[in-house]
Amino acid sequence: MGQAPSATLEDVEADQTVVFIMTSGPSTPARCATPFYLGAVLASMDARVHVFFTMEGVRLMQSGVAESLRAMEGGRLIIDFIRDAKRAGVVLHVCEPAMPGYDMNPDTDLIPEVDHVARASDLADLILGCDKLITF
Repeated sequence: MGQAPSATLEDVEADQTVVFIMTSGPSTPARCATPFYLGAVLASMDARVHVFFTMEGVRLMQSGVAESLRAMEGGRLIIDFIRDAKRAGVVLHVCEPAMPGYDMNPDTDLIPEVDHVARASDLADLILGCDKLITF
């Protein structure tokens, strides 16, 4: 039985909403650049892109962490990928209930690139309203 044809660029609908749930953080740096890179690509294709950081993922939004973290030795800093995503229009949400477990204060410990300090209900709304959901 033959494979179904893969989607082409012409098949991709503009104006879709894509949500990334980012649970990876500094303990798995190799997983930390791709969501921002792919999010920037999708945003440049007119998708509405949201990244919701929860669990250890919130640490990427902590001041000083992404500024010193690289996905691979000799690679770009994670903060550079974050800034590229922001320039492309990606919206960043940080899970407030996850922050105390990492001694993070939403008023003083977040990088300026964060758009929203959010709750689980905000994530639920994003999930129910999105066209694509990707987890890292």
